[in-house]
Amino acid sequence: VLFFISNPDVFKSPHSETYIIFGEAKIEDLSSQLQTQAAQQFRMPDMGSVMGRTDTSAASAAQADEEEEEIDETGVEPRDIDLVMTQAGVSRNKAVKALKTHNGDIVGAIMELTT
Repeated sequence: VLFFISNPDVFKSPHSETYIIFGEAKIEDLSSQLQTQAAQQFRMPDMGSVMGRTDTSAASAAQADEEEEEIDETGVEPRDIDLVMTQAGVSRNKAVKALKTHNGDIVGAIMELTT
């Protein structure tokens, strides 16, 4: 733990080696900063920048058609769909398809969509 004063007013006693410091003392916890930095290093990288992008019009048209069609979500929990969408960064339809393929297994669905 580190205490610091960002804009101190410092006065020295004329008769001794005593200093008087006025200002707002703040606490800086170095261990929490290190934990935050370590957590940021292990964040999931943006999958769009990691994976190569294909710019063919046929692939984008097929993907647009795939995302537009309605998928039956029965047997799949809405919170599971949201979790897979968030973790894998995919559309709702892709998340539902992956969950149905893996019989509701969230981890399997995320692994399929991110590899």
